[in-house]
Order: sequence, then structure tokens, then C-alpha cells
Amino acid sequence: MILVTKWFGVFLVDREKVIRHILFEKEPVAIAAKLAKVQRGEILPEEEKLAVKRMKVAEPRLSSLGKPIFLDSSFIRSEDYGYSLQLMQRSMVELGKIRTREPLPADRFIVQAVRGMDDLIEMINLMSERLHEWYGLHFPELTNYARDERYAALIAEKGLREDILDILELQYLESVGAELEEKDLAVVRGYAASLVSLYEEKQRLEAYVADRMEDVAPNISAIVGPSLGARLISLAGGLRRLASLPAGTIQLLGAEKALFAHLRQGKRPPKHGIIFQHPTVHRAPYWQRGNISRTMGGKLAIAAKVDYYKGEFIGDKLNEDIARRVEEIQKKYPEPPKRSPPRTGRSKYPGPKKGGRGRPGKQKGKGRKRS
Repeated sequence: MILVTKWFGVFLVDREKVIRHILFEKEPVAIAAKLAKVQRGEILPEEEKLAVKRMKVAEPRLSSLGKPIFLDSSFIRSEDYGYSLQLMQRSMVELGKIRTREPLPADRFIVQAVRGMDDLIEMINLMSERLHEWYGLHFPELTNYARDERYAALIAEKGLREDILDILELQYLESVGAELEEKDLAVVRGYAASLVSLYEEKQRLEAYVADRMEDVAPNISAIVGPSLGARLISLAGGLRRLASLPAGTIQLLGAEKALFAHLRQGKRPPKHGIIFQHPTVHRAPYWQRGNISRTMGGKLAIAAKVDYYKGEFIGDKLNEDIARRVEEIQKKYPEPPKRSPPRTGRSKYPGPKKGGRGRPGKQKGKGRKRS
């Protein structure tokens, strides 16, 4: 016998014959509540009540009650039990309301915060470039004494070249910039103030991500830091997705373009993705980075699984394992590999094969003449 759950009830069938069944209430809200539990992977009381020994089930969700198998349950029709299609439609609407009101996992907010921070960085870069070009007409030498947020803050607070020179104690400096009228300077200062507010918002987002990562993914944060760990979660599409990825995929997250260039065009394969931003990787010699990235990818795969399933904190142990493995790599590969001379033949990473003419064979009818 096989246990089947439909939108209007639970059925115990033998081949295409219904042996027993329990129907849900004919209320859209009640039906939607049952279906929401099913979508969350829970087992309904009606399913436990109909369960028998040595039965099979039609869903992997019910694997604790029996062996899952495929079953075409289209012979169980709602009309035969007095459930109309209009009732199903209202139940689906209520189900949508229930699922949208459910609390979201915290990693979803981390993903959005990281993507918002990327948008802020892009806007900051564009506005900073424009501000340097704009205010450079008045005081081009300021770029040598202030950068980034400090550059914008000086313009927003003081504006006039002479006032900025007093703050920087550069009264002796003679600028080659042109003079600005009061109304022009006011607009530039307002633009600089907007840029300063973007820098402040970026800092707030960074603090928020660091705080949330300590709660959601402490083991990942212990290995690569909260900022880089949040970007890995964002690239994977969530902590659940990251926990399901193999170590080799985590190692190459962020290097998708280089990977596809290798697969399609035969270029050299990438050794690391965004994980390159970690100091242990980018400070290592180039011939050791691949092995170190592979080690970190494996430990990150373990950390992601522990964080997703709410396990204990093992970040310190994982860091010790990484440090031990890095030391082994440094001892095993102290010198760069010898570069082989360039070959004029086929490439080590050939691209797609192209059609061509083969070697000419012997022509028929042109053998040795008989005497």
C-alpha cells in the first residue's frame, strides 16, 4: 500500500484503489494551513494516523513512514469527494498569504545587505570620480593630501581652498586651480556632502553584516572574516545553497567567467575565485595559491554545513587545520616550478575542435604498372 497526500486530504491506496482516507476541512484557511506544513517538510497528523507497517509513500518528505516511490495519483480526483476547483483556488490564495508572512532566514538579509553594499560602492566610485574632476578645477593639488572619504569631507565642511590649506597646514602651497564663485562652490559642497553620506551608509552596512554574520555563520566568519564570508553566501545564493556545494565549487565562487572561458575556449583553468581576497591566499607565492585555495575551500564547505545545521563552533579548529596545511604546502613547494619551453604543437588546453581536411590517402588506380 502507498500513502498519498493531495491538497484536500490523505489517502492510503493499493494500486489504483483507495483503501482508507482522511479529508481536510472544507475551509480555505484550514486547507492552506495543512499545505503550509507540507511545504515546510512536516508530517501531518492525518498521515501518521493512516500509516501502516511495510507501506510505501509517494513523497520523500514521508520517508520516515515508508520507502518513497513514484505514483501517478491522478485517479484521486477532488470532485469525487465534493471539493470544487473554486475551493482549491481560494485555498491557494490563503496558502500564499501564510507563506509570505513567515519569517525569513537571516542569511536572506545578509545577501541583500551585501548586494546593497556593492551598489553603494559603485555609486561612491562614480561620484568620487566626478567630484575629483569637478573640484579639481579649483584645487587639483588636494588629491595628493587627501583621499576617498577624507577628500569629500574636507570639501563638504570647508569648500574654500584657503580654509582647506589651513586645516592641512599647507599655507605655503600655491595652487594652480581657478577661482570659484560662491554659487558654484555651494553646489560642489552639497555634492561632496552627498558623497560623505554614502561613505557613512557603507560603514553602517559593513557593521550590520559583521554583526549578523557572527550570529548566522560564526564558523565561516572565523575562517575568512565576516565581509568575505557574506560575499560567499551572496554568490552562492544563500547559506543553504552554500552548505550544499562541494569544496571545489566554493573554491571557484566568483571566477565563473574564467571557468567558462576554460571550458569553451581552452584557456587556463582558474585556481581561485573571490577567496583570493583572503590574506592567506593573495600573500602566498603564485605557485602555492592553488593548493591553499583548495584547502580553504574544503574547510569552508565544512564550516557552511555546521553553520546551516546549527552545529557547535569549530572555527578555531578549522583555522588550525588550515595553518598546518599551509605550512606543509610551503615546505613541499618552496620554489616555483620550472617553466617548460613553449611548445609549437598542440596547446595544453585545446579549444573546441574545428573541422579540417584529413591526410590525403592513396589514390585508387595509381599502383605499380604490371610489366
